[in-house]
Amino acid sequence: MHDSGVKKALMLVAVALVALAIAAAAGLAGAAWMGERRVARTVEVRVVPVPYTRDAAALKQGKHLFESRGCAQCHGADGRGIAIDVEPWLPARPWGAERIEIRSPNITRGDGGVVSDYNEGDWVRAIRHGVNPKGHALMFMPSDAYNRMHDRDLAALVAYVRSLAPVAGESATLALPLLFKVEYGLGLVNDAADRIDHRKPPPLAIAPAPTQAFGVYLAPLCTTCHGETIASMQRYDTLDKFVAMMRTGKRADGAAIDPAMPFVALRNLDDVELAALYAHFRGRR
Repeated sequence: MHDSGVKKALMLVAVALVALAIAAAAGLAGAAWMGERRVARTVEVRVVPVPYTRDAAALKQGKHLFESRGCAQCHGADGRGIAIDVEPWLPARPWGAERIEIRSPNITRGDGGVVSDYNEGDWVRAIRHGVNPKGHALMFMPSDAYNRMHDRDLAALVAYVRSLAPVAGESATLALPLLFKVEYGLGLVNDAADRIDHRKPPPLAIAPAPTQAFGVYLAPLCTTCHGETIASMQRYDTLDKFVAMMRTGKRADGAAIDPAMPFVALRNLDDVELAALYAHFRGRR
């Protein structure tokens, strides 16, 4: 091939590569735009308000739920909102050097709080459905773990949060890397509002007991991440081993478990709850 032919061929290849790069950039930009649109979308849910309660028993149970279900871990013990790292909870993705930056909202009645105008229905919408009062999905609110919470527990949790002393907090922050927006726009990453069947009515209240039935009620605390069957349960052939793991965050051999497991909250589950979870998951092997 003559030099002129080689040059022409190389030029065609260069043009093709530039065209591919432009197309890829346009595709990324379009997918990122779709991600922004998903963030701003309106999620229609039918909400049945749960009446407020203020009795001492409800406040005690609400405090236990707040500490053991992850509320304190994500919003801070006093509810003012904290900077949290959600990366360990997400499937491995090539975000590059960028990281997801998130600061949870202040859920007290203090300056910067987001719940001061919440009504009974708004609490249900946020906790059970992962949707704020304006109808937008709460990106990292794990409502799929709370969607099956019965009314008595939900009322107790709300009662405790509403009893928190007003404290000033910083504004909530949500900064998403470009590649996260792309995958979110393409539906490769979903928020809890997408994962929930919003048509299901809440379950009836069930009395706490070390039974498989109560374990079924508590199971979403685990299955939202692990799926319906937890293969690793075979390592725990006694309740004592399971309880020790949940309380320490370590396996029987002393090895630390993946930090994605929210042991800061799970270690606050009481003996009855842990026995019920054990009965449920060991029974499903």
